[in-house]
Amino acid sequence: MTTSDLPARTDVLIIGAGMSGLAMGRQLKRAGVEDFIIAERAEGAGGVWRANAYPGAACDVPSHLYSYSFFPNPEWSRKFAPQSEIKAYFERASKKFGLDPHIHYGRSVRELIYDESGGVWRVGLEDGARLQARIVISAVGQLSEPFSPALEGQEGYQGRIVHTAEWTPDIDMADKRVAMIGSAASAIQVLPHAAKAASELTVFQRTPNWIIPKPDRAFTGVEKWLFRHMPGYHWLYRMGSFLLHETRWPAFRSGGLATAYTRHRLTRRIKAEVKDEALLDHVLPDYAPGCKRILLSNDFFATLNQPHVRLITDGVQRLTSDGVETGAGERISADLIILATGFKASEFLPSLEVRGRGGKSLKEVWGDSPAAYKGVAMTGFPNLFTLYGPNTNLGHNSIIFMIERQTEYVRRQVVRLLEEGGKSLEVRPEAQAMFNARLQKRLEGTVWAGECPSWYKSADGIIVNNWAGPASRYALAVSGQDRDAFALEPR
Repeated sequence: MTTSDLPARTDVLIIGAGMSGLAMGRQLKRAGVEDFIIAERAEGAGGVWRANAYPGAACDVPSHLYSYSFFPNPEWSRKFAPQSEIKAYFERASKKFGLDPHIHYGRSVRELIYDESGGVWRVGLEDGARLQARIVISAVGQLSEPFSPALEGQEGYQGRIVHTAEWTPDIDMADKRVAMIGSAASAIQVLPHAAKAASELTVFQRTPNWIIPKPDRAFTGVEKWLFRHMPGYHWLYRMGSFLLHETRWPAFRSGGLATAYTRHRLTRRIKAEVKDEALLDHVLPDYAPGCKRILLSNDFFATLNQPHVRLITDGVQRLTSDGVETGAGERISADLIILATGFKASEFLPSLEVRGRGGKSLKEVWGDSPAAYKGVAMTGFPNLFTLYGPNTNLGHNSIIFMIERQTEYVRRQVVRLLEEGGKSLEVRPEAQAMFNARLQKRLEGTVWAGECPSWYKSADGIIVNNWAGPASRYALAVSGQDRDAFALEPR
């Protein structure tokens, strides 16, 4: 697309064509709203599932649950779909929903400035283009901006450094000495592939993770036939999966029997798979399961047991010209350094400069602890909504369920503003304050409040990413119009 392809003005701007942006676009079209555009910085739909193409990338939520309820896919090959299938699914969804004419690829939004006199957002893009939008909906998500730590000596390192979210097909690990910094969600997926290819593999772990088996397998021909041809079978299968995951919520509450049983069961599994006492001391967590994200893997511990694989827990002191120097002073040679260091998840909208009423910066208003009303609206920032915003992440169920509920809720607010001819729609400060006070009170009783480092928390220890309860409770919270929580300013 060129700069001239963008309209000068639109009713609704959606930022991002990942799972949230596509679902939001479908909601608008079903509501009869056609004057909207989707600005996507990549060259295609799919969001994180387009960006994260590292070896072994796959979902840790069952395929039929990690897909739209209104766009079932009977062709999933496995219970847990690989990245390529998920990316293709979202590309098909874009076409199915009729969104392709609305999407502008290769367009990265960088600035949102609210014009109080006109009741519009003035939008600046990275390429210099500008437009006005009455309403802006951020669908950039929580896992869109990779976090790459500043490493001393990085400029002098002679090998290659790559973040898992920036993987390219030309990266070759065969017979290389590979160092992987990080041992969490993306690392455990890359790990077995790296171990198979590399001559030496060194894994740098900051904190051990609770890891559960991944019940993955290929779907049989009979199962696929049922998904395609048996009326209601897909719905029953998906609903059963949803309800099963909902029953796991009690394990995330502190001090309960479910939490204790989960810890006992996972500890037994780790001890059964790790026989080396020194290694066991490094991989057995000392915090409650769920305090950090629980990971799924069938081969993590088996990979660590291989003779050419080492686990380092001394940290990275600096990079040298040919590798890594640990916190203990050991120098480890490495031809390739993989950063499995996650994302700027607790910052939200990290790549956007957003200024609302009175020119207030959203980053300054949020500080270290982003907060929103039901995860989708912020007082002081009219006509702006976020999807997968603060406190809408889950540890036990599918985020797509949450996204569907949010897009339905935001659609109702958008339609209200457009149909009633309002200048602005803004959540009342007292509604936002009361909602977050209650939310944080409930979060105090969860394992996420425990003493472990995780991306669920901000720098000051406030839980800013996760929802405090079952996914069904969130669905109830956003089920209505919620008119009293918002102030509609007439033109």
